[in-house]
Amino acid sequence: EVITCAEFHPTHCNTLAYSSSKGAIRLIDLRQSALCDNHSKLFEEHEAPGSKSFFTEIIASVSDIKFARDGRHILSRDYMTLKLWDLNMDSGPVATFQVHEHLRPKLCDLYENDSIFDKFECCLSGDGHRLATGSYSNLFRVFGCTSGNTEATTLEASRNPMRRQVANPTRPTRTLTSLTRAVRRGGENAGADGNGNSNDFSTKLLHLAWHPTENSIACAAGNSLYMYYA
Repeated sequence: EVITCAEFHPTHCNTLAYSSSKGAIRLIDLRQSALCDNHSKLFEEHEAPGSKSFFTEIIASVSDIKFARDGRHILSRDYMTLKLWDLNMDSGPVATFQVHEHLRPKLCDLYENDSIFDKFECCLSGDGHRLATGSYSNLFRVFGCTSGNTEATTLEASRNPMRRQVANPTRPTRTLTSLTRAVRRGGENAGADGNGNSNDFSTKLLHLAWHPTENSIACAAGNSLYMYYA
């Protein structure tokens, strides 16, 4: 088990959170000790009995964590999902957003070409109402995370960001619930994302950041930096 990411609390300088390769997030109070070998809180989601596989621990590794500006929530990204945690509730995440569930049938191929070890970052909007993370084919996804917000948008980091959002009159608009259902099916088109787009594993959007006060996102794709008004 190794430490994969660390982040200070936005308002309490004595509080530090760090994540591990086994999917755990630990909260440390530096007033208790300068040595971070004892945690004050532990956040982790346990696998259902019998669902463990060779890839379970690899895809559970947390690649990034971010505190919300209110200091009450932590956003974490593992290979398959985004998870939102409430610091007052360590029994499990308050919300889980499927990002790569459609890739589950291809985990063997992803392991062989090392894509399964890609470290995707995540970010939250300044008001805490939305969160975003990257994917393959230079795509990034934006989810609404407030109660009743079913926003789930997939955009491509390019000069024409709406190219992957071509309207299809025969396909109903996807809410977060229906998007999750479609992504979970996966087997229908194992190499495609939730919108039916094929994945290009050679292009990946690993790094992105949300402006702390303005509603804009910066995305790094290849050797280019794209900025979008969210």
